[in-house]
Amino acid sequence: MPRYCFCLQVRPDRKTEYAQRHRAVWPGMRQALHDTGWRNYSLFLRDDGLLIGYVEADDLEAAQAAMAKTEVNARWQAEMAEFFTGLDGGPPDEGFQLLEEVFHLEPPTVAEGQ
Repeated sequence: MPRYCFCLQVRPDRKTEYAQRHRAVWPGMRQALHDTGWRNYSLFLRDDGLLIGYVEADDLEAAQAAMAKTEVNARWQAEMAEFFTGLDGGPPDEGFQLLEEVFHLEPPTVAEGQ
């Protein structure tokens, strides 16, 4: 399954509240992410507000488009937008920068393990 990594910038003065909100993600939002193809989704937040996201999806663009059609995502994005810098008025889920994967450690094959 394809893997995607992205980054955004959380306002450093809001990072504690941002993290708190993500400890209580709405059940409907969790369900919508699952239903639209987001798998193994994680967010990591650095002290200076750098947010790194990781997600697996068959097709990230299709998963994003499907989420954009949900009412719960519109509400979530509207509430989360105030936590970020550099979005130019757009929602966070459309403003992240994808990172290029340059290495992935695969499990060794039988031949490699000998």
